[in-house]
Amino acid sequence: MARHATKIVATLGPASSDPALLEAMIRAGVNVVRLNFSHGKAQDHIDRALLVREAAARAGREVAIMADLQGPKIRVGKFVDGKVMLENGAKFVLDASRTELGDLQGVGLDYKELPRDVKPGDLLLLNDGLIVLTVDVVRGEQVHTTVKVGGELSNNKGINKQGGGLTAPALTAKDMEDIKTAMSFQADYLAVSFPKNATDMEMARQLANVAGAPYNHKPGLIAKIERAEAIPLLDEILRASDGIMVARGDLAVEVGNAVVPALQKRMIKLARQHDKVVITATQMMESMITNPVPTRAEVSDVANAVLDGTDAVMLSAETAAGKYPLQTVEEMAKICEAAEAAEDVELDADFKGQTFTRIDQSIAMGALFTAYHLGAKAIVALTESGSTVLWMSRHRIHIPIYAVTTKVASQRRMALFRNVRALLMDTSADRETAMAQAETHLKLRGIVNTGDVYAITCGDPMGTPGGTNMMRICEVR
Repeated sequence: MARHATKIVATLGPASSDPALLEAMIRAGVNVVRLNFSHGKAQDHIDRALLVREAAARAGREVAIMADLQGPKIRVGKFVDGKVMLENGAKFVLDASRTELGDLQGVGLDYKELPRDVKPGDLLLLNDGLIVLTVDVVRGEQVHTTVKVGGELSNNKGINKQGGGLTAPALTAKDMEDIKTAMSFQADYLAVSFPKNATDMEMARQLANVAGAPYNHKPGLIAKIERAEAIPLLDEILRASDGIMVARGDLAVEVGNAVVPALQKRMIKLARQHDKVVITATQMMESMITNPVPTRAEVSDVANAVLDGTDAVMLSAETAAGKYPLQTVEEMAKICEAAEAAEDVELDADFKGQTFTRIDQSIAMGALFTAYHLGAKAIVALTESGSTVLWMSRHRIHIPIYAVTTKVASQRRMALFRNVRALLMDTSADRETAMAQAETHLKLRGIVNTGDVYAITCGDPMGTPGGTNMMRICEVR
């Protein structure tokens, strides 16, 4: 069984859609499978979700499914020959009214609002910042530019504006349809691309809750932080979300590569303070798309995200289209485990100056503190909603947290929480029986043995969400 506390998100794609391979990847440590809605039709995603559920069942684990929305297509159109080679100093026109295919003089736009979003002097970054255009003048629907940094520009490449400021709405008509598709197979998490503020996230939540209502399902919402405008509003976006993704690709293009590592640390810290989850993404093991081993820099990058306190590290093309999807997951799991073993636990410092106003939160913190000082082998939480273990998982502690729940939706959602292993168990309504069942479960799995001490939390009466009000320290007999 994978022993890493940091969770691994893997993107499903052509390279990982073989059922046996996907099962092996889940056994090797994949906790969350990402379905990228930028590719494929609705039925493809429905089929892939079934593939994931079946592979997880064969592996004997539950994994979360994250539906990642495409968001606005801020892209150039297509070219006659599929691409052009732009030379430094050349003139190039981005034309929202153009219907014919592009050439060396200019190209049409998928994003028709661009002429209203830019002014002379603005820098436009195309194809992940590899091509830089300076805006000279805007004439009607045409943006006239000079090529500052040239290179190959091919069909449908993305456009960013340095410093942000493109007005495209976070949720497009396609995203709204995709939310319905994702809810039809009860995706556990919905990742929203390019949100600018809390309102974007609130709208996504409303749409998801309405689409999920026939299935009695509400997903967790992840805000992908990839716009310069989102950075000053991180607090409000976090409050409106269940977690964030540090989407380092588009973010780096808008704010500059150099500031992203410090932003990553700040975002992870802030998410933990808000009791939200956080995923670190983009190019983590990029070289393993074509190579069987990662670079030292990639190993360091993944380890640093773990030491920063991220809940999860994410693989994109590495598992979706790469040559070595299984090896990439195995390598990532090893790096996570080694980094976790090296991290400092500062639990006492964490609690200084903290005030807890809720009973369930106080019990969660009390269990952490006591288990840590007693050297307990495990912390067990009988939980309906998972909020008790979410609070516990915001603090670094080298004691595994086991969440015992009766709800498979809660079990899947907790697959993203750092250092939490969620177990599905039909706990009886009687508290003593439920606690005895939980201990038997731990003994059978070899988690605790005779003489070991563990902490357990639950609610009295049982089964009320948010009702955790009791902690017990047990010694295994």
